Amino acid sequence: MKPLDLPVQVDVLIHHREYWRPTSTGRLIDRLVPSARNHVYRHETPPKREDIVQPGRELWVLHPRGEPIPTETPPPENVQLLLLDGNWREALRMLHTVESWGRRVCLPISGPGRYWLRGVQAPGHYSTIEALLFLLKELKLTEAEAHLRNQFELHVYAGLRARGAKIPAAEYLANSPIRDAFPELLARLDAHHPGGA
Repeated sequence: MKPLDLPVQVDVLIHHREYWRPTSTGRLIDRLVPSARNHVYRHETPPKREDIVQPGRELWVLHPRGEPIPTETPPPENVQLLLLDGNWREALRMLHTVESWGRRVCLPISGPGRYWLRGVQAPGHYSTIEALLFLLKELKLTEAEAHLRNQFELHVYAGLRARGAKIPAAEYLANSPIRDAFPELLARLDAHHPGGA
């Protein structure tokens, strides 16, 4: 798997409970983007601003309660993105800690979520990595967005197969870009485990 080099600095504030969940996409970002930094959040010892915020970059704290992304976006090299990884209650608590550190931003995210490893997501609810994908698209980093999307979708598909969820895995694959991105890999998976098991 080729590491993804991003001009935007990505930091993930991950709730300590989320950190140990195998389905955490904050940790997936950490594995796929070498320059990304994970910071574990504990209410009793919240992070310090100076440990996260980088000088010379505009900090965007991504949250649905933020303002729309600026129409005049700075160059990606001047942006630092802080993603909040946890359930909705945990993310809101983390937001209260960090929202004064930068600009609170929401993205024009629409359509159904693709993170099927935690069941059907409520409308408007997306995984942490999906939020990053939308941001990369907004910053016109299309090659990076496509690469990361393929890795994310492969992760979800492999997770469904590992659980023995044959029908959901087949349904997921039917609308996934990984059919075209990884045809040989998918053929090898089918050869070893016919039927998606």
